[in-house]
Amino acid sequence: MSRRRLPSLSALRAFEAAARHESAKQAAEELSVTATAISHQIRALEETLGVALFVRKPRQLELTAAGRELQQVLESAFDSIGAAVERLSAVPSRQAITLSTTPAVAVRWLLSWVCMLRDAHPDIDLRIHASHEPVALDGVTADIAIRYGDGRWPGLVAEKLFDNTFVPACSPLLNLHDAAELPRHSLIHFRNQLAVSSPVDWVVWQKQAQVPGLDVSAGLVFSDETHAVSAAVGAQGVALMSRQLIEDELREGRLVQPFGPVLEGKPFFLVYPESRRHDPAILAVRDWIMAVPGGLCSL
Repeated sequence: MSRRRLPSLSALRAFEAAARHESAKQAAEELSVTATAISHQIRALEETLGVALFVRKPRQLELTAAGRELQQVLESAFDSIGAAVERLSAVPSRQAITLSTTPAVAVRWLLSWVCMLRDAHPDIDLRIHASHEPVALDGVTADIAIRYGDGRWPGLVAEKLFDNTFVPACSPLLNLHDAAELPRHSLIHFRNQLAVSSPVDWVVWQKQAQVPGLDVSAGLVFSDETHAVSAAVGAQGVALMSRQLIEDELREGRLVQPFGPVLEGKPFFLVYPESRRHDPAILAVRDWIMAVPGGLCSL
């Protein structure tokens, strides 16, 4: 490959800037050098090329025909170089979205499907805030949330995800089939002080079931639903759990629902600010959640 015969690139850059501004002073300001340095670079370039590039007038530089030809070529070349550098060095803009939800919903429903969001929107960094306490969707604490309730939150869009029914559940190893046998087994309780609504618990269940001799104040108590599920799977007792959140265990036979009654809890909703209804990042996370298997009241 033949070697390119090029003048000093610094001189070419100085000339192009001076030609564009028609001023050595303005070219110097753009390139952060002195006007004298610009003038020296241009004269050195003219000597190298053997042609005059400017007609020098008071307070103005006027291109010669040769200067105009070179200026046009350099302008196109520098534009192409600049575009290539910007394209190659550009870092894709990323956006972090914080999703607030209960620990059980995060662990038992969403986390297995985060890959769907990552594959569809690699520019979005999902942050999960797990808590039973509703937090402000102010774009700082959180942006979007999954909450259970009546679906009425002023200023928020609320889209129903799935119903929330509570059932007695236990390991098949307990060989439990009749509610009358329940007093012989430990009850597993989930209690969280941060819950904002009245829990569906064994006290509520017993009011409907009226099982003789059942002490609903006794048993194992957990502050985390996932621990309560693990205890039930481990045959440590009988839990009253959201059926939607133990669907895998029921389907696989690790848990069974030995009897009723079934209690209706408050449904789960996807909520986000009305003001961000058309926010592309919010919509991307919203579409991902709607596509996660088990949602949209299908359970």
